Amino acid sequence: MTTDFATCDLCDLHKNDGSGAFRVLPPVFRDFGAHKRFAGPVFTVKCFEDNSFVKAAVDSPGEGRVLVVDGGASLRRALVGGNLGAAAARNGWAGVVVDGCVRDVAELAACATGIRALGAMPLPTEKRNEGQREIAVQIQGVWVRPGDWLYADEDGIIVSATKLV
Repeated sequence: MTTDFATCDLCDLHKNDGSGAFRVLPPVFRDFGAHKRFAGPVFTVKCFEDNSFVKAAVDSPGEGRVLVVDGGASLRRALVGGNLGAAAARNGWAGVVVDGCVRDVAELAACATGIRALGAMPLPTEKRNEGQREIAVQIQGVWVRPGDWLYADEDGIIVSATKLV
């Protein structure tokens, strides 16, 4: 996983990109994992208050990818907790970005991966085995597609159609 980048520098280089290939996520995500800086190709999951597909993803080989979860920005249930954070780290996921909530904040802080989410919520999800994976999703109004590259650091999160670093 490359960590030799700064999102500010990437924004300086690509700020005039009108093609839509370079996108910046809004500054609404909080940092929960041990890695503050992470990057990798995107794998997507779309689900709502059901983390069955999130669990299946982090239980599989991450291969340096970033799991982007479109949780519908729900603040009512946590899609990732300590067990899933540990699985993501153990299975080689560079990071997890959740448009929704997480729980077990102290456990997530010890996970050797990047984890970003809107906030913490102690209530777990229902398990209905509902969701989709590897589809284009909208995260806070920004399109993120499987195979895009995501770069996250202390200043923010950017997404690019191509590898930048």
